[in-house]
Formats: sequence, C-alpha cells, structure tokens
Amino acid sequence: MEEKKRFKVYKIIMLIILVAFITFFITSIGMYQYFVHGDVVNFSKSDINSALSSYRAIIDKYFLGDIDEEKLKEGAIKGYVEGLGDPYTEYISKDDIQDYLEDTMGNFVGIGIYMVKNTEANKIQILAPIKNTPAEKAGILPGDFIVSVNDVEYTADDMTVVSHKIKGEEGSSVKLEILRGNETLKFDIKRENIKVNPVEGKVIDNDIGYIEFSSFDENTAEDFKEKYEELQKQGIKSLIIDIRNNGGGIVQEALKIADYIADKDSILLYEIDKNNEEKIEKSENEPIINIPIIILVNKNTASSSEILAGALKDLGKAKIVGTKTFGKGIIQTVLTLTDGSGLKITTTKYLTPNKAELNEVGIEPDEKVELPDTVKNILLVEEKDDTQLQKAIELLK
Repeated sequence: MEEKKRFKVYKIIMLIILVAFITFFITSIGMYQYFVHGDVVNFSKSDINSALSSYRAIIDKYFLGDIDEEKLKEGAIKGYVEGLGDPYTEYISKDDIQDYLEDTMGNFVGIGIYMVKNTEANKIQILAPIKNTPAEKAGILPGDFIVSVNDVEYTADDMTVVSHKIKGEEGSSVKLEILRGNETLKFDIKRENIKVNPVEGKVIDNDIGYIEFSSFDENTAEDFKEKYEELQKQGIKSLIIDIRNNGGGIVQEALKIADYIADKDSILLYEIDKNNEEKIEKSENEPIINIPIIILVNKNTASSSEILAGALKDLGKAKIVGTKTFGKGIIQTVLTLTDGSGLKITTTKYLTPNKAELNEVGIEPDEKVELPDTVKNILLVEEKDDTQLQKAIELLK
C-alpha cells in the first residue's frame, strides 16, 4: 500500500515537471516566433532603410531612456561608413568639420601631432609630432599609441573624436595616456596656436642647401620656393630635402614642389579612380631648381611626401636616402553635405611616374641608411649622429 502511494506521488511530480517543460518550450517558441517572424523585425529584408526602420520600431517600443535624434542619426551614419573597413574614410560631424578644414589649411589650437588609425592594434597611433610644438617638447614620439584623452579611453575608430578632444582653447591643458612599447606614460600638455608647417632651411658644409618641413599644407610650396631662393643667394651647389617624419597633406602642394624641379611636361603622378579611369598630373613649367638633390625619408614619410619622393626618384631628379617610407598611396577627398557635416572618403589611388604601386608598399631608398641604435628620439638627432644626413652630404660631395 505504501509503495503504491509513493508511485502515485512520483507520477504527480513527473506530470508537474512535464507540464512546466512544455509550457516553457511553447513560450520559448512563441517568443522566438514573435521576434523573428513578427511585425517588429523582418531579417529577410537586406535594404538598409528597412533594417533601420525595423530597429527603430524596437527602440520606440522598448527603449527605456530618452532618444536624442541627432545622436542616433550620427551614430547610424558613422557606423555605416565604418562598415567600409577603410581606416582613412570617415564621417565628420558638422561640429567637427570646421576644425578638420582648419587642420588641413595648417593652423589650429592644439598640441601638434599627426595621427593615424592603427586597425591592427585598434588604437590611434602618432605618426609624428610637429616640430617645435608642445607635443614634441613634452616628449611625444612617432609610433606612440594614444590610450586615453582626459582619462577617457578611445580606440582606432574614435580618431575624429580624439582629434576634437585634444584641441581646445589656447593656454588650456589636455591629459594624454600613451602606450610606448610595454610602457604606459602620462602627459599633461598645454595647448598652443599651432602653425603646422614651418619650412626651415640652412646652408651646411659650406655649399649644400638643406630644407626641412613636416607637412604639405596651404602655401607650403610657395614657402619652399622662397626658402630655396634664400639659400640660392648664399651660393648653394646642391640641395637636401628632408621629409623624414612628414605625414603628407595637400597633394597639389607636393606636385607644385615637384614642378619646381622636373622638366616641363614630365609625368609626376597617375591618379586612378574606382572606375579605373586614369588622370595624369604633369609639370607645367620649366624647372627653377637645376642642382643635384637628395631626399631624406624614413618610415614616417607618408602620402604627399611619397608623391614628391616617388616622382623625383622615377624622373631621375633626386636620389632617396634613408629607410622605406610608410606606404600610403591613396587619396582622400572631403565632401561637405547639405546639413553641414562632411565625409572624408578615399576616392583614388596614386602611382609614381613609372606606375609603381605605393599603397602598403612604400618607397625603397636608393641608399638604405639606418640611424644608430644610440638614437632614442628620431626627432632630436644631433647632426653628428645623423647617419642619414651624413650619407646625403657624402653623396653630394
């Protein structure tokens, strides 16, 4: 009798468990069917507008917080553009577009650094600090990674935000956390009005002209010409153009400098668009510089700098000394939209006069020369330790 009673209780427990399981299973199917096949989301639609509308319906129905329409729109556009997977194509908000254009023209208030996205490390990397700026004076070096700005961490995708955060009022300070190798460093740097591109020049070894500049900005070519003419009056017989740590800039400025040196009608650059249509850039004037030239380059020589070095190397107008260049052989165009925002988008790739690829390849120097291991900061190399400069002088002599 006792055994029958226990069996009855066992059947009741099992029935309860079975009913609970069936209820859970039916509920799970119902929820799955609701979200996947219901009115809220239709995953069979691949059209972006339909997808966004579906997600907006979910947000409107379930999201607990307030909705900022402008931020929602910017976030959607930013994510859409980032989906291209191109580290140089980016959405620029209307709040940031003016700062970006000012940077391009060569003047802004900040600390003075060139940055690139390092997608492999998923960090923003410093290509080079600008000479004689707060960043250089504080000890920021090429290759440093920016971990945080004012105690907020950022990734490679946040480069536009980081650029905006680093700028500010003249005299104010910004805190940077930097990763250098395995070492984490902290800097508190005061912002200044930055003139991006001082073209500097001098005479070395009695009759060799030396011109150095760190980017190609508005009027760089004209400044270069004026500096050369100053040196010419001092009787120079050859010229060293130092574009080590030059991160590039306005392509037309690089082409103008090449025009000062190349023979008239020489091909300086091939530009290839997405339809494989070819545009040829040629020198338009007779050369004003007819002396031996050596161009100094290194791994931080990028973009427009590579256009200049590649053109003059291929045309036999200059020898290249140093180490292989960065390898950025694509050109971005900034388009301003009707709402005031902008899109910096990769539109063309460029090839040297000999149709050599540069993107992710770089330029190999005619004379490969490394700096000594004792040099810790490539921006602060004393002339006696600068083996690349010494090699250039030796070749010109």
